Amino acid sequence: MRIDVLGVGFDNLTMDEAVEQGTALLHTEGAHYVVTPNPEIVEVCRENPAACAAVNGADLVLPDGIGVIKGAAMLGTPLKEKTPGIEFASRMMEKMAEAGKSLYLLGAKPGVAETAGKNLAAQYPGLKIAGTHDGYFKDDAPIVADIAQSGADAVFVCLGAPKQELWMAKYGAATGAHLLCGLGGSLDIFSGVSERAPEFWTKHGLEWFYRLCKEPSRFGRMMKLPLFLVHVRQEKGKRK
Repeated sequence: MRIDVLGVGFDNLTMDEAVEQGTALLHTEGAHYVVTPNPEIVEVCRENPAACAAVNGADLVLPDGIGVIKGAAMLGTPLKEKTPGIEFASRMMEKMAEAGKSLYLLGAKPGVAETAGKNLAAQYPGLKIAGTHDGYFKDDAPIVADIAQSGADAVFVCLGAPKQELWMAKYGAATGAHLLCGLGGSLDIFSGVSERAPEFWTKHGLEWFYRLCKEPSRFGRMMKLPLFLVHVRQEKGKRK
């Protein structure tokens, strides 16, 4: 049973359990997709029914960030732990490398996915990079065809929310991949274009603040977090 946080149903799993389920999906026929909503995405889902349907339609809905964890706890329905998308992806690549699976990288600025692919192939011996493409495209059909032709077992879709969730819901089956994961800006980190927050910041749930300090232009987006908490308090009042 999923834990409802403002209309988004989160799977109540530890990271180990999430990776176990993700690995099972990777080896199961058909297309499956994983989403990793943070408070910002939850707020988008509140305003966008199509995005909400795409998120809730995922095979795995994992809480990315401390905000969702705090929100669930405030509502009296605690989640086991945060399962950041980039950490889930790293663990999944370990499993893919062990099994000799292939991965397609989609998203980010031109050249970023290609660099990320080279870095990941070196970091995870046994992982095959089936192909890459940047996120700056207008026609979906050639991208879907390229992924299908590549024979990729998995696809990391890094187009930003809610575009990536809508894209996976619509085109997942057509790609021929068994597992698609929506991972926002992860390719920037895998490529070395950006750095993830140091352990101290992530351990104490302050990764969002670190990113804001590094990228002040994110201030507008970060304002979704206090709005999210306001809505959680309102929802808590309704449930009493």
